[in-house]
Amino acid sequence: MLLLHGIWNAKAWLAPLASRLRAGGFVPEILGYPSVFSSPDATVPQLIKRLSAGEETAIVGHSLGGMMALEALRCASDLPVTRVVCLGSPLRGSHTARQVGGRLWTAPVLGRSAGLLQRGFERWDGTVEVGMVAGNVPHGLGRLFAAFEGESDGTVTIEETRLPGLADHCIVASSHSGLVFSADAARQAMAFLRNGSFEHSSTPGAPGSPAG
Repeated sequence: MLLLHGIWNAKAWLAPLASRLRAGGFVPEILGYPSVFSSPDATVPQLIKRLSAGEETAIVGHSLGGMMALEALRCASDLPVTRVVCLGSPLRGSHTARQVGGRLWTAPVLGRSAGLLQRGFERWDGTVEVGMVAGNVPHGLGRLFAAFEGESDGTVTIEETRLPGLADHCIVASSHSGLVFSADAARQAMAFLRNGSFEHSSTPGAPGSPAG
């Protein structure tokens, strides 16, 4: 299993999540990458090369990490990836990132990952099953840069996580950063990796849910 961190984070940030997954019987490996000073155009080919060289594996990606995983699978659909779990990834594009990127004094904090964070994806058409664990506790730095409509984790709105084509979607009581420390998020991630579904799905028919 490969773990991918989000923007502004390092490998150590995912250590608590890795510990929970390890206790659940998985063998996680944390893959670090330069989330600010390198662009997805440089990082995604490296990720594809890493995945191509190994055996079948699952991916768990927090925030930008989940978007990197989907971008890699979009560019190379035959990668030996079994399932992907995204934790709070703004797969439909981030309003916060667009607000930050639109100001001269804040735009540099997004570095070269700005484009992917801002635009996101239209839908998921890949063959790999993708699940989303979103948070609904609105505590995060995102509130300093943008006003949110509807539920959010303080950085990403719930609607930004509901990408059409997802295999399943669930919501846990967590902030954006807190998703990597959340026992509920780890439990749901493990359920999806084992079964292709979460223990409690979001409302049927919502975009990104199994019936959406």
